[in-house]
Amino acid sequence: MAPDSPVLVEIHELRMRLPHVVGVLVASVDGLLIAQDAESVEPEVFAAMSAAQLGLGQQIIAAVRSGEFRETVTTASNGYVAVFAAGASALLTVIAGRELNVARLHHEARPVAARIGEHFQHIEIR
Repeated sequence: MAPDSPVLVEIHELRMRLPHVVGVLVASVDGLLIAQDAESVEPEVFAAMSAAQLGLGQQIIAAVRSGEFRETVTTASNGYVAVFAAGASALLTVIAGRELNVARLHHEARPVAARIGEHFQHIEIR
């Protein structure tokens, strides 16, 4: 992906706006890495794991008939991993330290995920 692509610009800007974020990536729902700004993880492996998290979230939501999956936040003793649906064919994953303001994460990341989803709306990425 070109350094000036809209998706890379979105994830770089998201990372700059959110203190304590150590990585952001975009993947297909099948787990293929599309774009990344993450040094602390193996991006290809993390893209696959994020897709698995998305799939699990979708199954849980389907089991309780609560509509469509939007996001999940996994909280650990030293940080967070958040996976946001980015349209029907992509996902946005944010990796952050424990100092992250989760409310701000939601405020900043939700519109980014929506814009990324719009970008891929007419593109087959699977």
